[in-house]
Parts: sequence; C-alpha cells; structure tokens
Amino acid sequence: MLTLFSVLTALPAVLALHLLEPQLVLPAFSALLFVEAAFAVIAARLIHIPDNSDDITLWDFAGGFTLIGCAAAVFGEPDQAALFLTEQGSVRPASSP
Repeated sequence: MLTLFSVLTALPAVLALHLLEPQLVLPAFSALLFVEAAFAVIAARLIHIPDNSDDITLWDFAGGFTLIGCAAAVFGEPDQAALFLTEQGSVRPASSP
C-alpha cells in the first residue's frame, strides 16, 4: 500500500516536470494531488475497514495526498496558478485567411 502511495505521488511529479513549463509545475501538481485525494476518499467510503486498524488505510492516503497538495499550493505563487488556469481554459484565436 505504501508503494502505491509513493508511485501515485512521484509519477505525477516527474510527468509534470517533463511536460509542463517550470512555473506551472506546482499548481498542476497541487490540483492533481487534490484529485487523487478525492479518489482515495471515494475508495475509502466504498471499502469499509474497521476504524481501529493498525495498518495504513485509504483515509491515511487521502490525508497524505491533501497535505502534499496543500504544500505544493503554498509553495507556488498565486500568479502561477492563475497562469495555469488561463492557459488550460483559454480559447485559441481563429486563424485569419
């Protein structure tokens, strides 16, 4: 389970470093980790594990993803997040003939 958490955290970080511009890495990584946390919460709600479990549960993964996502958001600049959102949602101008 810990290996899965490590892979789901490290793989998006490496992909973001290689595919995005440097100023967009932290906002994209933060958003992706929040999405992973949401999936972990959904899986934890569907799979019922006793609350007194001594092992790492999916709730722990959701908390870890959220914590790392918040840290990435804090270290990133607000203008970087705005740049990431505007580049993803902007409409490309139509080419003139």
